[in-house]
Amino acid sequence: MKQNAPSKPKDPNAIKLTEALGYSFGDLGNLLNLNFVSSFLKVYCTDYLLKGKTSDSKKITDDLANMMLIVRLWDVINDPLWGLFVDRRKPTKTGKFRHYIASVAIPLGLSLVICFLPIHSIFPNASYGALLAFSYISYIFYGMMYTGMNIPYGSLATAMTSNEEERTLLSTTRNIGGGLGGAVVSLLGPIILYDKNNDGSRTIFNNDKAFAMAVVMAVLGVAAYLMCYRTTKERVQYSHNKEKLDIGLTYGTLFKSRPFITVTLSGMMISGLLQYQTFNQYLTKNYFADTRLNIYITISTYLPMVVLILLMPKIAKKFGKKEVTTAGLAIATVFSLVLCLIGPNEQLRTHYFPFILTNFGVGAGYSFLSILTWAIVGDVIDYQEMKTGIKNESAIYAVYTFSRKLGQTIADFGGLKLLGGYAGYDAKETEKPEVSYIPGKGDRIYKMVSRGMLIAYGITFLMFLLYPLNKKNLQEMHEKLDAARAARLKRMELEETAAFTP
Repeated sequence: MKQNAPSKPKDPNAIKLTEALGYSFGDLGNLLNLNFVSSFLKVYCTDYLLKGKTSDSKKITDDLANMMLIVRLWDVINDPLWGLFVDRRKPTKTGKFRHYIASVAIPLGLSLVICFLPIHSIFPNASYGALLAFSYISYIFYGMMYTGMNIPYGSLATAMTSNEEERTLLSTTRNIGGGLGGAVVSLLGPIILYDKNNDGSRTIFNNDKAFAMAVVMAVLGVAAYLMCYRTTKERVQYSHNKEKLDIGLTYGTLFKSRPFITVTLSGMMISGLLQYQTFNQYLTKNYFADTRLNIYITISTYLPMVVLILLMPKIAKKFGKKEVTTAGLAIATVFSLVLCLIGPNEQLRTHYFPFILTNFGVGAGYSFLSILTWAIVGDVIDYQEMKTGIKNESAIYAVYTFSRKLGQTIADFGGLKLLGGYAGYDAKETEKPEVSYIPGKGDRIYKMVSRGMLIAYGITFLMFLLYPLNKKNLQEMHEKLDAARAARLKRMELEETAAFTP
């Protein structure tokens, strides 16, 4: 009698597509929160919270720039401490990271709502100083809660699987969730949050609508986080480190790592660029004179990602993550240069199709890095484990997260300084329904946005040319790491056996 061939053992790290999609709900929640704050908090402050409370319009943008800087200086302490706290805490029954997603979801949603409170209705006589203090407190609270969510969520991918291809799948599905969350805010915000001018365009910010939308985004975000919690599973084995924490050793080794330094600096640049592009709210309002254009900018930027996202795992497997990311950054740099060359001018302002088409080219190039970012971060985490024998994914992720926040800080601080100083923005000039485009000032906003894109993409492209973990090196690294993990687990088993032997 012919015997059936033995079945291939099931990979203990294998994840189903449904679980990968469940993981994407975490970034759906992240972007519903983050994109709303990033896109509209500055407008909330300049066009509602502080408008009319001082006769010096530049003071408002300068004070907000200082707030962005000071609040994020707290992250120098907050982010690494969050990472070390998560790494050194004993895992619960649900795992090392998942329980944070469930427990931080509601406080994070609450912090988002507080950032957009209709504070003038609650305290109609509040002074400029009191309102500025409110913006500090609410933004600090939001930042702490977002970090408390984002570090465990990002680290969760390394606990779900150690397989390189599945890491790419998680990075891909994460971008699906993040792209959907970002799209909801970017597509609906310009329609909902701005009232019409006499000419039918939309440039008048309505904070009552902003508060209502913040509540909706918070509720949807909590629901998304809970879905992520319920549908994911931690399966990568690790040992709980009970030794006394050595912060110097933990973080000192990171800054000797060329892959980590490259990815951290590039993350700072790209995250800063994405934050800088939130000044598109002022670009469409004060140059193109219609915030509905933000919808077309969003579509042109993210449509290439929709097309590429399902193909990216196969493309990365064939050519390598470093290789395709570098090529994409070269494309984004070239189209950013074109964006600088075609404007500003009156013809572009009234016939903006070339602007949208060029943004499509930038978005196509950026898509490669965006889709593969978290898979690349996972590779860097594995690289550190191979070099040191210590699995400190949350500590590494915390530094990377902080670098991204640092980029956002530089972008917001510099952008607000340019907005108030170089561009001369004054919300009071556009508060009347018949006023929209202001010659000169709108043109300078176009220049500051387009040139910032060119600088960021160009520098990031050069950084990835130096990134050492190419396709060949990654394969060799994972072979060594798998062998080291197997040896470590075997050693732990022998030690446990010896401990219980009479």
